[in-house]
Amino acid sequence: MIRFSIPGVGDFSISHLVSDVNGTIAVDGILLPGVKEAYEALSGLVDIHLLTADTHGRQKEIDQQLGLTAIRIPAGAEARAKADYVHQLSGGVVAMGQGANDAGMLEAADVGICIASLEGTAVETLFKADLLVPDILAGLNLLLKPVRMTASLRR
Repeated sequence: MIRFSIPGVGDFSISHLVSDVNGTIAVDGILLPGVKEAYEALSGLVDIHLLTADTHGRQKEIDQQLGLTAIRIPAGAEARAKADYVHQLSGGVVAMGQGANDAGMLEAADVGICIASLEGTAVETLFKADLLVPDILAGLNLLLKPVRMTASLRR
């Protein structure tokens, strides 16, 4: 569990990291450098959940690299399915994504982090997030060093 306090907002106890895959932790279906190591550092602190429509058909390879099994989201209702998934988790949730189908997921989370991606970042998702970061490693490092979130989100 990751605990931090944001003055003017409240105290947070984060138990879950929910992440989109394509555009967020992978580009063109290829896992971004450093993600595996960051997830390994977070694995003892939070439960990691990957949600994907497997756009590039390479999720099995990404799962093997990370030692995780992503939840496959059916085509056609991705946005609702991702938001519903976050709602059903008990405990604090941080969600990370960049696509239009991630907007509801970020809004539903206790902390939504929008990732600026090489595949593009949906404006809708940006406006539903609490924070925008330049890449996934910056987002994951917010969890490893939560005082950064305190500095950015305090009122």
